[in-house]
Amino acid sequence: MNLSLYLSQSCSDAWDDYQRSLSSPFFPVWDYIILTASNEHQAEGFKAQIRERAGYLPEKTVIGIVPDEGGVRVGSGGATLSVLKWLRKREPSFEGLRVLVIHSGGDSKRVPQYSALGKLFSPVPHRLPDGRSSTLFDEFIISMSAVPGRIREGMLLLAGDVLLLFNPLLIDWSGKGAAAISFKEDVETGKNHGVFLRGDDGFVKTFLHKESTENLKAAGAVNQAGCVDIDTGAILLGTDVLGSLWSLISTNDILDEAKYELFVNNRVRLSLYGDFQYPLAQDSSLEQFYEEKPEGELSAELKERRTALWEALRPYRLKLLRLAPAKFIHFGTSKEILKLMTKGVLEYKDLGWSGMINSASSVASYVSVVDPLAAAGDGVYAEISYVHSGAVIGDGTILSCVEIQDEVIPPDVVLHCLKQTDGKFVARIFGIDDNPKQNRLFGKEIPSSLSSDLWSAPVYPECSSIKEAVRSALDLYDNVMADRWDLIEGGKSLASGFLDADPGAILDWNRRMQELVSMNHLDSMIKTGIPATKLSTLTELTGVQRKWLDDHIAAAGYSEKMRLHYYVGTALKNEVEVAKAFRALSAAILDSTLKSLEENRQARICTDEISVALPLRVNFGGGWSDTPPYCNENGGTVLNAAILLNGKRPVSVKLRRIDEYKIVFDSGDMDVHGEFTQIGLLQSVGDPFDPFVLQKAALLACGVIPKSGGDLETVLSRLGGGFIMDTEVTGVPKGSGLGTSSILAAACVKALFCFLAIPHTESDLYSHVLCMEQIMSTGGGWQDQVGGVTDGIKYITSGPGLKQEIKVQHVVPDQKTLNDLNERFTLIYTGQRRLARNLLRDVVGRYIGNEKDTVSALNEIQRNAALQRFELERGHVDDFAKLLSEHWELSKKIDSGSTNTLIDQIF
Repeated sequence: MNLSLYLSQSCSDAWDDYQRSLSSPFFPVWDYIILTASNEHQAEGFKAQIRERAGYLPEKTVIGIVPDEGGVRVGSGGATLSVLKWLRKREPSFEGLRVLVIHSGGDSKRVPQYSALGKLFSPVPHRLPDGRSSTLFDEFIISMSAVPGRIREGMLLLAGDVLLLFNPLLIDWSGKGAAAISFKEDVETGKNHGVFLRGDDGFVKTFLHKESTENLKAAGAVNQAGCVDIDTGAILLGTDVLGSLWSLISTNDILDEAKYELFVNNRVRLSLYGDFQYPLAQDSSLEQFYEEKPEGELSAELKERRTALWEALRPYRLKLLRLAPAKFIHFGTSKEILKLMTKGVLEYKDLGWSGMINSASSVASYVSVVDPLAAAGDGVYAEISYVHSGAVIGDGTILSCVEIQDEVIPPDVVLHCLKQTDGKFVARIFGIDDNPKQNRLFGKEIPSSLSSDLWSAPVYPECSSIKEAVRSALDLYDNVMADRWDLIEGGKSLASGFLDADPGAILDWNRRMQELVSMNHLDSMIKTGIPATKLSTLTELTGVQRKWLDDHIAAAGYSEKMRLHYYVGTALKNEVEVAKAFRALSAAILDSTLKSLEENRQARICTDEISVALPLRVNFGGGWSDTPPYCNENGGTVLNAAILLNGKRPVSVKLRRIDEYKIVFDSGDMDVHGEFTQIGLLQSVGDPFDPFVLQKAALLACGVIPKSGGDLETVLSRLGGGFIMDTEVTGVPKGSGLGTSSILAAACVKALFCFLAIPHTESDLYSHVLCMEQIMSTGGGWQDQVGGVTDGIKYITSGPGLKQEIKVQHVVPDQKTLNDLNERFTLIYTGQRRLARNLLRDVVGRYIGNEKDTVSALNEIQRNAALQRFELERGHVDDFAKLLSEHWELSKKIDSGSTNTLIDQIF
């Protein structure tokens, strides 16, 4: 059997059961889920974690947090009795209750970075289907969701540092007595844990705790495959066993505080596994029970408690539930976690586990940002951390809840930062192989004058910032490695740093990193071209995220700036933010345009009247590739042609000199008239609904008036008088798609150049009309004006750049080809109108948002235009026509609104 695929299906089923536990009122759920904590301080942290999961736990389930009482460690057995006390305060009996208890009250000495909030809430390299970053707690809740449906009543107790992967449907238990859940594991793993020896009747015969490989084999606990029945830390207790345990601390079924104190204290420190499980094994003896290794010390008092436990529990037996296929994952030491997060995840990839969980990083990471410019060594793991571009991280190092800016972090260390309740920061650094229960730091012996073990060594100074704390930690490393123990600054120990940690600050940091990761993920999507539509929805930006955005916008070029606005706006479904993307683009192009905008002081009126009439244009190929920002980032390629409408040039501009020092605008087709004697009104071009915005833009682009300041009478006096600008588009429906507004702009520029004797080339005409377009902020491209300014078919290209340099090559087919074109070419007015500004916004938005079809089609449409030119120049009109059909399909990909049912009927 493929274990990985089987467990993958089991995990998928567990997620479905978990979802039902949240939504279905009929799905069996735990009556209570109870977490044990080492003290009140840790319990507050647990409560904060539970509050963070509002909506992710079954409504009918009561969540309880039970800390060790009196600020002392009472052992897992003592904690179990505390749970019974807590329950009986709320329930008249244990009958009918289904209770899940997760023992999580350890100090996590071997993994100090998880001490403050408990190993129970330590990271698991798994992004849950709903997008959350998983922890051991989340995995427990999900994987155990189906268990209440397998038992009528009773209590399931779990160890908070062991993740169990199995199918709960395998549980077969009557609900009476006790049952231990066991998996098959190799003997090398088993020797570091408890091992069960199964009797012929299916009950536990012998309980072997941390025995050598030789002793396990001698006891017959190792099968032919070299595997043992490992104690997973999961045990089911029936209500009969719970009642017997309750009798130890009660009188007449009422809690007896005196009895309770005898069993729940730091003197005897009863163990759930050594003291509660041992009497349940068939071959156990009272004499050997007295000698079993305790959590604390052997004593006469412990002997008395064990005698009472033996009498209470000996009548029961421990059924062995061998579940297979199944997997046991122990989160024991920092080194084990580093191995799991960097390499071990591959073994669980079918479960959805990954080396990068909700992170913006190229190294193993969990809710972290690691800048791609940071130098991170092999085997680095970052959790809930931010690593900036100037950082250097050594091989095999763990970073936990820390921000690294330009520091060099040595290899093979754990660096973890904690905020204390006094607002100060402590950065704890130790070797990846260090055991805090021993007296070594970075493998070097700690002087006895300093401490007997690393856990209690006061070597970590309190600092006012994370950066200072990191610096102090690195100084500590340097001093220890150089055996300069006398230079070590005193401070907090691993123990006191954990006890004085601020749980609220830890959760705040976690939230902050999640918020930053989401923003860096968005940034990564932009850089890698992932479409904006793939973004997860955001409800609103937090203060942290808004600052991130503001900082990145301030440092970004126009291309990145517009996409940041667009992607954030898309995620927020906020049109105001999306609009900022288009404004960023317009502002960048306009700024570039205005820099080259100068008043032309040599201009003079050279004739009393001038008229310019221009044709319309039709687009053959490459349309949209001339539109900002595509053309600014990629350049554009267009093939188009000037056309007459009913044999006439329908776009006309007439300029006529007048003696009065004023400028008059007349528009025949729009039926508007305006007279200006103040220059400021002519310089105002920010209103898109201004009927004279085009004419004003022409004056600015051609340098007739300065972009700001000045006096109109002075300007007109120098020019030689005022003038009337009469513009008209005749016989062309609004929104025809034939480029009338841009061609009218071109006519204005051409007329002004001739009227004011401004020397110019064809290229000057194109660049000045493009300048006009930018001043008006239409967002349009350059092909319309180029297509109408001069006659004939034109092949037009530009290169990337904010300032578009237009190159025009006139395509001159032979006469036969031209005759064929004129005979076969038909212009049909569909009667369908669309607002150009909205159309541009839709198409440009899809390009900015990296929509694959749009980007691909825009690239392909340029190639199509080049091939069209090729076929025309060779007189292949049929092949040219085929390319027109291909172009039409590409146009529909870029803009689905290019067609509708009516237009389709025409084709």
